[in-house]
Amino acid sequence: MNTVRGTRHTARLAATLLAAALAAGGLTVVAAPAAHAAASDLVAKLPISSFSALTVDSAHQRVYVADSNLGHYDNKGLVAVYDFSGERVTTITTTRHVSGLALNSDGSVLHVGGRDGILRYDTTTYLPLSAAVAGTDTCGRSMAFAGGRAYHTAPYANSMSDCDTTLTYLDYSQTDNTWQRSGWQDHGRLQLEAGPGDRLMMGQPANAKAADPFLAVFDAGGTTLVRTADRRFADAEGKGAANLKDMAFSADGTKVAVADAAAGTRLLDSGDLSDAATGYPALPSGASASAVAFSGDGKYLARGASATGATPDLLLSPADPADATPALEFAFEGSLDGDRVAPRGLEWSADGSRLFAVTTNTAGSQYWLHVVQPPAVQYDTRFAQGPTHSPARAVAGEALAVRGRLELDGPAPAELLKVTATRTDAGGTHELGTATVKADGTFTVLDEPELIGDATYTVSFLGDLTHRPATDLTHTVSVGRAASSIALSAPAEVPMDTGVHLTGTFAAQGRALPERAVLKVERTDRLGTGTLSSVTVAADGTFTVDDLPRARRNTTYTVSWPGDDLHEGSTASATVRVTR
Repeated sequence: MNTVRGTRHTARLAATLLAAALAAGGLTVVAAPAAHAAASDLVAKLPISSFSALTVDSAHQRVYVADSNLGHYDNKGLVAVYDFSGERVTTITTTRHVSGLALNSDGSVLHVGGRDGILRYDTTTYLPLSAAVAGTDTCGRSMAFAGGRAYHTAPYANSMSDCDTTLTYLDYSQTDNTWQRSGWQDHGRLQLEAGPGDRLMMGQPANAKAADPFLAVFDAGGTTLVRTADRRFADAEGKGAANLKDMAFSADGTKVAVADAAAGTRLLDSGDLSDAATGYPALPSGASASAVAFSGDGKYLARGASATGATPDLLLSPADPADATPALEFAFEGSLDGDRVAPRGLEWSADGSRLFAVTTNTAGSQYWLHVVQPPAVQYDTRFAQGPTHSPARAVAGEALAVRGRLELDGPAPAELLKVTATRTDAGGTHELGTATVKADGTFTVLDEPELIGDATYTVSFLGDLTHRPATDLTHTVSVGRAASSIALSAPAEVPMDTGVHLTGTFAAQGRALPERAVLKVERTDRLGTGTLSSVTVAADGTFTVDDLPRARRNTTYTVSWPGDDLHEGSTASATVRVTR
């Protein structure tokens, strides 16, 4: 799988599906540079700034991604079309914004939710067909094709700020290109999902007018849409309400998986929406569910999430929750991959050989399409205990090396791997880039700590095509102030009336001083101690002290610098015998 990421976190692969199961599902492995963890075989940067829908046409091997482009009634719409290798085939543009997508049963017609109607396109030529009338949409539609009909939601609001709570109708297109109300409606941005056996599912995202949002399953096979199951999830105290982000039918239609940002992944029996006897493991700590999809061959479940750092954003596991095979995990973080899986951003090809994932950045303003083909097998990795650093006394502004060793099971990588590192100190967390792992597993992270106090170094290995990630390595170093020094030269003896001329040099290690050092000068003789005029160190580090002694015998001159926030102080003394 071929993803190259230039920022700290390349895609993380944390566990494996069974090789035999993957082989049976037709999953293939594409060679990737071992120096980079592979989140997917291919990644395409999407030409969109917002995202509303993803659908896959397995008959023609096409992937459709819609840019909702809401915000103004005159905004143009865009549907980007890709093949299964991640190459853009064409772009469909519309005079008004678009939202939901749905394919008819044989994949010959693409239905697109437009502002003023349901647009339709031939999936071979991409030419427009006759459009279907629909109620004006200002908030974005959801669409699904079930029972031979294209269903769509019809929300309307005077302001975008009202879209989350506006009354939304469930409508469908008729053969004469008009539309008909199904009779079902509720508040908010209702979401639709089609399933096998003429099933249709409608879910209600959380909103201010839905303290306990619903999920409902319908039979769309007849002339009337019949609800067969429904559920709200809050208990008698109002706790446990769903925060719906996505939903999906299993390949046989008997199960429903729900991506619930509050509860993780819910697995339900589609007949009555009760909890399945066995559910899926919880998402990793720090991951919030955003998407879910079953593969068409019934073997795999993909779960998308919003997470930061090395916490997985995507997990692929057996669809059977009783199968304890560890999930294959991916983490997205960076300008080449996005930071998280977008809500409703997962779809499989019908044969289960490819997963298509839409990721977005934290701001939700950029999007990527990943074509995922999991590897057949991965091996464990770990950091050996006992990282070291040198020099033993770390100081601010001087080079520091943190050394460790990465242990790999399985075959040696074809190319040298890399680890990524950060330093966390009183000033926050700082990216340190990558360090190469040598053939014997050793690596060295180079840094110049900037502040005194504890600096914690975190080293991560995010995996490659055949190796799982390692648990992060942390190492805390106490950083002190850099040393300074003063060297002072003086004559052994001078006549009293001649005066004393001293020379010296000053040096400060670590970070350069913002200004030239000013040195304090003291004179101690038999009459006591007094302070002389300070001297400023020259650009080359030298300085001179001139004095006319006031008493005979031994006179000691002491030159000192108090130090600063990043440097220790220093002092030097010289004694001169003063004669007549």
